[in-house]
Amino acid sequence: MKTQRNWSVLLGAAFLMATSAVGPGFLTQTTVFTQSLGASFGFVILLSIVLDIGVQLNVWRVIAVSEKRAQDIANAVLPGLGACIAFLIVLGGLAFNIGNVGGAGLGLHVLAGIPVEVGAVISAAIAIGIFLVREAGKLMDRFTQILGALMIGLILYVAWVSSPPVAEAAIRTIAPEEVDFAAIVTLVGGTVGGYITFAGGHRLLDAGVKGKEALGQVTASAVSGISLASIIRIFLFLATLGVLQQGKILNPENPPASVFELAAGSFGYKLFGVVMLSAAVTSVVGSAYTSVSFIKSFDKRIAKHENWVIIAFIAVSTTIFIFIGKPVKLLVWAGLLNGFVLPVTLATMLLAAHKKSLMGNYRHPRLLTLFGVLVVLLMAWMAGSTLLQQIGG
Repeated sequence: MKTQRNWSVLLGAAFLMATSAVGPGFLTQTTVFTQSLGASFGFVILLSIVLDIGVQLNVWRVIAVSEKRAQDIANAVLPGLGACIAFLIVLGGLAFNIGNVGGAGLGLHVLAGIPVEVGAVISAAIAIGIFLVREAGKLMDRFTQILGALMIGLILYVAWVSSPPVAEAAIRTIAPEEVDFAAIVTLVGGTVGGYITFAGGHRLLDAGVKGKEALGQVTASAVSGISLASIIRIFLFLATLGVLQQGKILNPENPPASVFELAAGSFGYKLFGVVMLSAAVTSVVGSAYTSVSFIKSFDKRIAKHENWVIIAFIAVSTTIFIFIGKPVKLLVWAGLLNGFVLPVTLATMLLAAHKKSLMGNYRHPRLLTLFGVLVVLLMAWMAGSTLLQQIGG
């Protein structure tokens, strides 16, 4: 019975991480990059998967062994750093949650024709309903598992009916005609950037999966989370490639919706509504849960009333979307700050991994440290370049 419970928790953490990554932005990025790079985008996906796994294993192992949340680890490395990171995570989580709520509203609009704002309220109510239940953690795990599996099934169907050139995609994944490093960094940031990096790690900690003896389980859950998100990306890549191979043109206003509609007609467009709704609502849940997990150690009252704080977080995101829409400047600057979050948080975790007062006699694998340093340098360089472009613009 305990083994069954552990697997449920491990899968729950993996699906929470994966579905937090698979939001409206994830769907759009995948179709747009496939459109620009063609079959060579397979190489970008492959390399980003390797980097994603390196990031997740570094972060989740440190959280498990230290038995602390990321903000507390950061404060142990440098006093005050945890509060700074928590601020960036919550700001980024709130900004992207506005987009997620809007994406959920769009999904319901496609499905039922109701106004996007009404759909956003309904979707927010569904997400809030999870945290009104006493066993919210277990319900959240099951909710993300069901919708995650649904997304995989629907996108697989669209990939199948689009008849993609699988052989060419396989060849270009190993021998690309073009390599876009900006695309690699964007995919890494979109899959394990900001709050997403810590979604599953904090969930495992809350569920009691921690300590050196749990490292095998933590590794399995982290790799499963990246694998699930990657499967969804690969299927969407193949579906988009199949549509483009037929000479069809994607609608620039909504590229992922075009893929579904061009591949499977009006039925495919309805399927897009289901996928968008599922992706957005699960991202709302993951963003709210993880963002609040970053502040609950600063005040006992937040920890005591955690579910109500999560509900308030979702309500605020929805209210901003309803009355202001998607505040473009906030989203742009939050996205920019999010670009700095990954190198800062990952560098902090790498320092913590070798801090004896935190980790005891645990020895962090050298290969994971090298992987982590590579991602820190790459993401810091790209974030810095983007900042200069924004200031210049």
